[in-house]
Formats: sequence, structure tokens, C-alpha cells
Amino acid sequence: MNSLRCMISIRGRIRQIFCDQGSNFVGALNEFKKCRKEMKDQLIKKFLEDRECEFILNTPSSSHMGGFWERQIRSIRSILTSILHQHKSRLDCSSLRAFLYETMAIVNSRPLTVDNLNDPNGPEPLTPNHLLTTKSELILPPLGEFVKQDIYTKKRWRQVQFLANEFWTRWRKEYLQSLQTRAKWGKAKRNLEVGDIVLLKDEELIRGNLRLARIVETTLSRDNLVRKVKLLMADSDLNKMGKRVKEPVYLERPVHKLVLLQERE
Repeated sequence: MNSLRCMISIRGRIRQIFCDQGSNFVGALNEFKKCRKEMKDQLIKKFLEDRECEFILNTPSSSHMGGFWERQIRSIRSILTSILHQHKSRLDCSSLRAFLYETMAIVNSRPLTVDNLNDPNGPEPLTPNHLLTTKSELILPPLGEFVKQDIYTKKRWRQVQFLANEFWTRWRKEYLQSLQTRAKWGKAKRNLEVGDIVLLKDEELIRGNLRLARIVETTLSRDNLVRKVKLLMADSDLNKMGKRVKEPVYLERPVHKLVLLQERE
């Protein structure tokens, strides 16, 4: 919630947030719902609901559905963790803030479109910085050569610029590599269907425990492939009449977390 408020303070109101179902995101969503229930005036409540930030959550246990932006988070986080682990003792609060702003400008300089790239008179590719700053000029680094010895100088701005160059060098390599085509999931397979019996792959299960489920609902993506399903979990707690003792449990899961055990008849 604090991170969201910081972003709203800097960029303004946020209409939609796409995220996975991490505990921090789900907790923030529950906080929003709780705040709505505490409001008494229905007109004000409706006004805020129409203009409130909308959380669009991916299927649980499927962070890969974030696609490119999820991969960007991983690259940026791993590079920042490595750099700050080596030089954290050299940065004070203001230097750290300046370094993070520099990395933000670097990441937001990536192109979003490839239109008119073959036209020498065409416009330059659109970047996030164009949208955020409403300016088309490239954000240039300060003049000068920044070397490793700058880390140990008293001029903190030179420390920040050296670290920003380090981030740029490493992030550029990982970013370009992430654009290469991969052969994963290159072969078409049978879509999971309603009625199929599957095994659920769950790393947190105790040893020897395999969870069975039946597919009760499938969701087709735009390419007519099933990527997530709704499951009715099996329950061995039955009474003498063979009926369930507990309420049925339904879960949403991505297909890569499932193993097809038996096709529907």
C-alpha cells in the first residue's frame, strides 16, 4: 500500500494494476475492499468505486503469465540486488534515491513499438519515458568519464553515475537476450477439457501426498489454447453414504501446474 501511494503521489491516479497473486498484492486488494465497506455514504462510495484502482490478478501459481513485464522485474531485481550488495555501505539515503531514479530512466527508455522503423523519415519508437515525461528528448547522462575509483570518492554524484553505468551495462545484456525467440511450448498438444482428471503439482505438499482434481471449467485464450482451468479438488473424507463431509474446494490453476492423469470419457 505504501508503494502504491508513492507511485500515485509521483505519477497521479492509477486506473489498473496487473499483478500476480502474491500475498502483498492480495493483501492490498483486501485493504481496498475493507475501506469500501467502512464507508457509509453510498453516493461517495459509488463515486470512488467507479474511479478506484482496479487490481487484475493472474491465476495463482502462474507468475509467468505476467509475460514480459514479469521477466523485466526479475532482471531489474537481480541486477539491483547484486550492485547494492557490493556498494550499499557507500550510499546514503539521497544517493540511493538518485541511483534508483537513474535506473528508472534507463528501464523506461526501452522501445514499446516497432512501427515505421523501416522509414527513415518516420517517428522514433515510443518509449515509457515519452508517456511519463510527455517529452521526446532522450535523457542523456552527465558529461564525464566515471570509473570504479569514483565509488571511494567523496563526490557522491560520481558514485551514483558509476553505479548507473554499471546497471545500464548489465541490464542491456539481459534485456536484449530476453527479446530472443524461444522454442519452449513449440509443439501443440491436446487442450485440457472439462471432466479430465489431473494431478496437481504443488511444491508445498508433504511427502507422499498427491492431490487429485477434476476440471470443471476451462478458459480459452485468444489463440484458442487452454492456459488456466478451474478445479474441483478430490476429498477422501466421506460419510457412510459416500457423500462429502466438507464443503467442496474449487481452485484456479495454470495448465503447467497440472499433470493429465485420465482423459474424460
